[in-house]
Amino acid sequence: MSSDGAVRWKVEDLDFSRIALSEVRADENLFYLASCASFVESGSDLYTRNLVNYFQGDEEVSAWLSGHWEPEELQHGRALRAYVAHVWPEFDWESAYRSFLAEYATYCRVDLLAPTRALEMAARCVVETGTATYYGALARSTAEPVMRDLARRIAADEANHYRHFYGFFQRYRTQERPGRARVLATLGRRTLELKSEDADCAVRHVVRARCPERAADRDYVRRLRERMNSTIRRNLRPDATLRMLMRPLELPPRVQAVIQYPVEQFMQRMFLR
Repeated sequence: MSSDGAVRWKVEDLDFSRIALSEVRADENLFYLASCASFVESGSDLYTRNLVNYFQGDEEVSAWLSGHWEPEELQHGRALRAYVAHVWPEFDWESAYRSFLAEYATYCRVDLLAPTRALEMAARCVVETGTATYYGALARSTAEPVMRDLARRIAADEANHYRHFYGFFQRYRTQERPGRARVLATLGRRTLELKSEDADCAVRHVVRARCPERAADRDYVRRLRERMNSTIRRNLRPDATLRMLMRPLELPPRVQAVIQYPVEQFMQRMFLR
């Protein structure tokens, strides 16, 4: 939804009849990129509950999370699932997702959130940077028009979510006044986590359902992840990504000129490695 409550787009806006099935069905990399993303997006309600509980008493944040952020995130999951079902109907999405969700739920705990509300909003900025970057890169990585359209729509939603979380961060930063060192530590820690549990969990469960004979083959799963990461990395726009990551540091011009380069190098090693 947009900031005024209007729906930005609907799954029904996607024209799956435009997909050249004979060409795209053989694209295993796209299958894994889309399927894994559909799992993580479809589990967004777990994070929403945690965040609503964490920000209890802040009606503006809670209302936006429940009324705007969650519906859009879940719509992303439905749209990606619909795409996978249209192109690879033999894939048992529902069964694989249930298996994924049982493990994924253990990663979505309130005690894993940042220690203060300002820092959690900074962490949310990192997450939205990651998702906007992922879908933008996915859109640029494929010539398939429907996936390109879908990925662009999701990337635009995620960029809009970033703007909201950043606005909330600014409000809480004024109240809590966290030092830049704490903000930087939060940004770094959350950036590292983008590469770990969520995506790895999704890949394992998709592989288990897609080719169960390879599920225990760690080298196969590692190569698969490397291929997926390579696709996204080749299609990144690093400058835009790093600007989004650094924005919560609120560097004044006189300081930015001195420390921007080392901070960018630090972020680049973590996010673009």
